[in-house]
Amino acid sequence: MRELLGAGFILLGIPFFIASTVGLLRFPDVYTRLHALTKADNIGLGLICLGLALQANSVAVALKIALIWGLILLASSTGATLIATSAIRHGPAPLRRNDEDTHAGR
Repeated sequence: MRELLGAGFILLGIPFFIASTVGLLRFPDVYTRLHALTKADNIGLGLICLGLALQANSVAVALKIALIWGLILLASSTGATLIATSAIRHGPAPLRRNDEDTHAGR
């Protein structure tokens, strides 16, 4: 039963990675792309780690998987903050609703 539930969580996490990839390719500016990557990837990774932890043979392995997920959360939020700060200082300003309509040619 644990293997089946774990596989379900792993399969549930995959669409979040696909959604973040689509967001990376389709969203108009660096800020919305970062949002898609940090939110969807972290949820997808959390579901996959939960599925793997359920399938782990020992509690120690499950805790290591949880630690890996926590470290990746920390690294992705730090990286996204650094990229967004650099983009604010050196890149274009974030798009506003009216800018997006003008940018799209409407």
